[in-house]
Amino acid sequence: MSIATEFREFALKGNVMDLAVGVIIGAAFGKIVDSLVKDVIMPIVNFVAGGQIDFSNKYWFLSGNVPGGATLAEAQKVGTVFAWGSFATVVLNFVILAFIIFWMVRAMNKMKREAPPAPPAAPAEDVVLLREIRNQLKKK
Repeated sequence: MSIATEFREFALKGNVMDLAVGVIIGAAFGKIVDSLVKDVIMPIVNFVAGGQIDFSNKYWFLSGNVPGGATLAEAQKVGTVFAWGSFATVVLNFVILAFIIFWMVRAMNKMKREAPPAPPAAPAEDVVLLREIRNQLKKK
């Protein structure tokens, strides 16, 4: 079997195609979660906190002369910064994504019905005949 034939068989297996579809849907789902965090959750957090909380622009400067009130991009141009706000946003996105996927898998598992138990197999014909003979002999 040639390598090309073997690769074609591998690539066309159902598992590989399922994985490809999963990756594509996962990437799209990640964008939905990013929007959920940025456009829905963070405004609620800002409202509860009573002000504008923008995690994406939070950082600690490690070296360099960073002027007060500089944005993250400006601070990165001037010196080395630890951009903890961007990391916090990504972690929040991951936690929300994991939570949503957990609930989706849980719902799918509840929707799956267990297969009904298989009916007991009918005894073979010779066994049925032997039982009938036994029953007839018991009657005598």
